[in-house]
Amino acid sequence: MEWIKKAVEKTYERDRQLTELVSGIINNVRLNGDQELIKLAGQFDHVTLESVKVSKSTVKEAYEKIDGKTIDALKFAAENISFYAESQYQCLKALEISSPIPGVTLGHRLIPVDRCGAYIPGGRYPLPSSALMSIITAKIAGVKSVAACCPPATNYGTIHPAVLVAMDIAGADEIYAVGGAQAIAALAYGTETVPKVNLIVGPGNRFVTEAKRQVLGDVGIDSLAGPSEVLILADETSNPNFVAIDLLAQAEHDPNTKTILICTDRKMIEAVQQSLEKYSKELSTNKIADQSWKDNGQIILADHLEEAIEIANRIAPEHLEVQTKNPKAVSTRLNHFGSLFIGEHAPVAFGDYVSGTNHILPTMGTAKYSNGVWVGTFIKTSFYQEITEEGCQNLSEACMQLAQVEGLHAHRESVSVRVNAFNEK
Repeated sequence: MEWIKKAVEKTYERDRQLTELVSGIINNVRLNGDQELIKLAGQFDHVTLESVKVSKSTVKEAYEKIDGKTIDALKFAAENISFYAESQYQCLKALEISSPIPGVTLGHRLIPVDRCGAYIPGGRYPLPSSALMSIITAKIAGVKSVAACCPPATNYGTIHPAVLVAMDIAGADEIYAVGGAQAIAALAYGTETVPKVNLIVGPGNRFVTEAKRQVLGDVGIDSLAGPSEVLILADETSNPNFVAIDLLAQAEHDPNTKTILICTDRKMIEAVQQSLEKYSKELSTNKIADQSWKDNGQIILADHLEEAIEIANRIAPEHLEVQTKNPKAVSTRLNHFGSLFIGEHAPVAFGDYVSGTNHILPTMGTAKYSNGVWVGTFIKTSFYQEITEEGCQNLSEACMQLAQVEGLHAHRESVSVRVNAFNEK
């Protein structure tokens, strides 16, 4: 293994200043409710709001502010996301089974959360695709009420119309023009206008992530997201133009995006570097992409494919592209990733928008033990047991013995009184 390009050493750990700032925002929202949300919209988003709740008429007007092709593309994406989520849902089964112990029935029920919040980032670009990913999946999981939050856009005085249309197509029950840590606080604790939720999903900046960390326990969350990532596996058969543009496509998200190329061929690496220079000059987003590549881009020359696979599994990236010979075979040996893109015709962009898989994914190596948002994110698997008199008799001796060992005498007695009652009949 040889490092051709290393990333600048950075840390994405939270700092005391961030923690205290976010804590203050959350406390102020809990104390002052809507008034604080409206004040912060003016302070951070430079928008004057009468109410954080977006009216149905405003959503209707949003359709008139974007072109028909965009609406058609959103509906196309929504259909594919729905298909995938519905297919996932079909994999989930309720369970009821007779135990090997006579008189004991065991099972679980699949119960969606009553109410969830979907956070849609604002920032540099409108992200209607994120609205589709979170809201559609929640609704297919059976969530009764989905509250969608997004920062208002300065140019529109409310949420960007493309995002509003996406929220509507996805089936949001309520829409709120509020972003940042204050949106997470509103969803977690409620205000006069925003009823509290049980679960919050969706990516966001470091303020949003820190807020999700602080409210965790009072409300459920999907994950704590870091900067976006892509890792591309390549060899001598790869198309350097495809590899280069896919690296830049991820880099243009944010200056902190991590872009990694692992390749087994030195000449291919050189060709990719040439293509990177060529495409960078053509991109309108090259300022961000170039900074991201300069600071966080990595190139590793692997001695052989086995080493490349080992490194990829160790990194566990958010997005993992396989642009090698026999990509399908290689993909079966990859175990840690948020979303896998197999073959040279599968850029991350398809997963971001229209293929149907969810793009709210684990980052910072957490793909080693977690997954992206899916229908199961919104569903509790709740256990139950039904025990007859016969079952009680059959379980009692071992149960009372273990309760005695642990010194929990009321536990033991709760079984004993039942056994005694049976014996007295």
